[in-house]
Amino acid sequence: MAQTSTPSRICFTLQVRPEMLAEYIEKHSPVSSEMLAEIAAAGRRNYSLFVDDQGCLIGYYETDDDAAAQRYLAASPVAARWEAEMAPYFMALTGRPDQAARQLREVFHLETQSASSDQPPRR
Repeated sequence: MAQTSTPSRICFTLQVRPEMLAEYIEKHSPVSSEMLAEIAAAGRRNYSLFVDDQGCLIGYYETDDDAAAQRYLAASPVAARWEAEMAPYFMALTGRPDQAARQLREVFHLETQSASSDQPPRR
């Protein structure tokens, strides 16, 4: 019997240059269909970016194999072009944004804890 693995939930942070924030947001409205296809082909799904008025960006996606997704995008000419275009928007960045983003550690997930809890949720 094949073992089913739980998808990884990946959260990361980057700092957008505040003076370039409006242009950065505009570049994502919409992202090219070619880049969207590469993200999907890499195995990333449920991908979201959030940003505050000071440029603090939080990204989130789910994947079955994050290392494979990262390798796929690192080898993709489409992703390389997109990341080169996006790099000037970020502060304190060494390398491509998709490879240099700082991942955050998950410390709580409602569904995981609810599924393993012996007690019914309070109302």
